[in-house]
Amino acid sequence: MDTPTPNTTRDLLLAHAEKLIRTRGCNGFSYRDLAEHVGVKTSSIHYYFPGKDDLLYEAVEAYSARALGMVRAIDTAQPAQAQLEQYLSMMESRACGEGELCLGGMLAADMMSLSDRVRGALQGFFRAHEAWLARVLAEGAEQGTLKFSGSAEAAGRAVFATVQGCLLVARLFQQPPALCEAIRALYVECDK
Repeated sequence: MDTPTPNTTRDLLLAHAEKLIRTRGCNGFSYRDLAEHVGVKTSSIHYYFPGKDDLLYEAVEAYSARALGMVRAIDTAQPAQAQLEQYLSMMESRACGEGELCLGGMLAADMMSLSDRVRGALQGFFRAHEAWLARVLAEGAEQGTLKFSGSAEAAGRAVFATVQGCLLVARLFQQPPALCEAIRALYVECDK
């Protein structure tokens, strides 16, 4: 999701940290790199974020709050299919761009180097998206507009995993993620 306009040094550090995480991953930058981007001393960073774990946790929390705020702002009065398409369009336009990935997807790739606290916040981000998608998919099944195999919860996980995978592949090939096309492919029913 888009990085907010920073108002304070702390906000500026967090915004630049998010950008570095989304482009390089959590292990692809140091406090020195961040200090150079922001134009402060590394001691200033340690004042706000004593350790990198603190910075990563705050970055996940801030990004998650913004992203989930946008997801929850999707009008639930719309048919489920329209809600899903709006979600996919938002993810396609906001979660990647200028060489950046969704912060959640980028950190998930670095999962083994994350603390339990950061991993827990990241899992919360994924679960919230999956739960939102499960609700929409269940509504779509009731409305007869969305079809999937298994439970709505399993389908929600599959859709979110597909979104994250498409964003990664789009970055690799430097092309648009085509999320709607990929998700539609999940709903193809084949005759045996």
